[in-house]
Amino acid sequence: MRHFLLLRLLSGVAIAASITLAGPLAGPSAAYAQDKPAAEAADETPFDPLSVNTFSGAFLAARTADFDKDYATAVKLYKIALQFDPTNTDVKQRLMITQLMSGDFAEGVKLADTLKNDPSVERITSTVRGMEAIRKREYKSAEKILAYKGPNDLDRMMNDLLLAWAKFGDGKPKEALKLVTGMQGPEWLAIFKNYHAGALAAAAGDKATARARLNEAILDRNGAGAAPDTFIRAVMALARLEARDGNKQKALDAISVGDNFVTSYAPLKALRQSIEAGEKQEQQVRTAAQGAAAVLFSIGGALNRDGAEDIVALYLQAARALDPDSDDVLVLLGGIAENQKKPDIAIDYYRAVPEKSPMRRISELQLGLNLADTGKVDEAKKHLQELIDADPADLRSYLALGSVLSDAKDYRAMATLYDKAVGVIGPVPTRNHWSVFFQRGIAYERLKEWDKAEPNFRKSLELNPDQPQVLNYLGYSWVDMNRNLDEGLDMIRKAVSLKPDDGYIVDSLGWAYYRLGRFDDAVAELERAAELKAGDPTVNDHLGDAYWRVGRKLEATFQWNRALGLKPEDAEIVKIKDKIENGLADIKPSDPASAQAKEDKPAQKIAPEEKAADRKS
Repeated sequence: MRHFLLLRLLSGVAIAASITLAGPLAGPSAAYAQDKPAAEAADETPFDPLSVNTFSGAFLAARTADFDKDYATAVKLYKIALQFDPTNTDVKQRLMITQLMSGDFAEGVKLADTLKNDPSVERITSTVRGMEAIRKREYKSAEKILAYKGPNDLDRMMNDLLLAWAKFGDGKPKEALKLVTGMQGPEWLAIFKNYHAGALAAAAGDKATARARLNEAILDRNGAGAAPDTFIRAVMALARLEARDGNKQKALDAISVGDNFVTSYAPLKALRQSIEAGEKQEQQVRTAAQGAAAVLFSIGGALNRDGAEDIVALYLQAARALDPDSDDVLVLLGGIAENQKKPDIAIDYYRAVPEKSPMRRISELQLGLNLADTGKVDEAKKHLQELIDADPADLRSYLALGSVLSDAKDYRAMATLYDKAVGVIGPVPTRNHWSVFFQRGIAYERLKEWDKAEPNFRKSLELNPDQPQVLNYLGYSWVDMNRNLDEGLDMIRKAVSLKPDDGYIVDSLGWAYYRLGRFDDAVAELERAAELKAGDPTVNDHLGDAYWRVGRKLEATFQWNRALGLKPEDAEIVKIKDKIENGLADIKPSDPASAQAKEDKPAQKIAPEEKAADRKS
């Protein structure tokens, strides 16, 4: 709920409006360009921006590239458009934003200076110019630029925090701290206020104030839910402060607070090991530039949800310009690139994480997964196996490699891998180990060794009884095999109640009804699944089958054609074409209700790590 609150607050901010001021190209062509399979795209002639020779051609092509998150191409095309119309403000605005989002902060700042009197992008230009002044240590200029009297709570918080760090840089730490501690606003402000007050005090050498403020931050459970990345930063800042002051046990106690919030989080584990080894601890934020970067990271991390990628990327790129080696900024940017299906860009971010960073293990795991997404499956396997060899007790590495093996349909190797992982877990697994047993169950189910698969699904549910993916998978498998029908259907219904907006789980319920011959119920659920996952070929194919069984044959043919156009797997294309041509065979009284061959369920991928924020759901 609190994430939604912050996102809703942002929706009225001029920055968000400015980012979308040009808007994407409408129509199916733009979406198709974004979703083309890599193999198909590789067969096409590469687009040459220099071949565009009109303003309209350059501008429209730039907007398409912009929509597809191909910022490098978009920048080139916007520049070409400006050659035809050098005074076009709309193009300048879009070029500035695209440069900033692509990480070209220096060029974006230059355009921000030329657009500083344009009210439609004033919030962006003032923020960018203020940050550039902090980066150049022109703190008095930064204070003038960043003055904000507007009504928006989020903008006011951001500017006050940036102003405070500018004052700190100008040698006025007490004035900076007074500004932060005096901030007023909604309840969600507290976590940001306390973390930055603590970071400021720590950077100024005021240990007592730093300790008090950081303790307030890590005891703020509501704030932790609203801004988990900032909460984790507060935990680590307090732990480093106590460790540096010789209070080893207090430092470890602070880390335990973080462990209770997010289990098995690699950076906390790495920091704990460093403190236990007696290594010297340095604060992540020591300068005004790093503090300003932390402000942007705090806001970007809190807003990092589906649909907000553009504004988050803008904040994080600005943070990176101020603090290039910030490991958590790089990992967040990598995650955004993944969500935007830009694995090559994600790999670059993950490789940039410093070698000795506590985030390095996370970046290496994600790098391996993205190597597989680029088609470098063998390299991904080798990379992830090396991570397992380096730390055989780290179960995240097994989950990451298992995901790659699952995608490659190498289920025997997947099963062997998870057998080893279960051996590492030992005889007393905990709730955190549910996904290992779940994935081992999938591997054996795929190998048609149900006697080995079912105990793993049951064990996974024993460890985590309300896990919707496991409930869905086991429940559907039972229904599909005509076993434990009532229990299986109840499991799928429970999964839907836990994740009512998950189109794939809703599809499972609809298809289970279909398999049981309850075709009217199947239509109701599959129509909802098709609304939630309109672009999925399997969901649309299922809906076509259900329509046919209730006599809606014209609509059935439409859905099958739709499924065919959504590029299903090769094995399904022949089946769908036959249904379009001949429909479904009548059900014989002696046949099972559906008279269908068992549907091939895709193996499910589980993220290798539950991070501080759930960024992908």
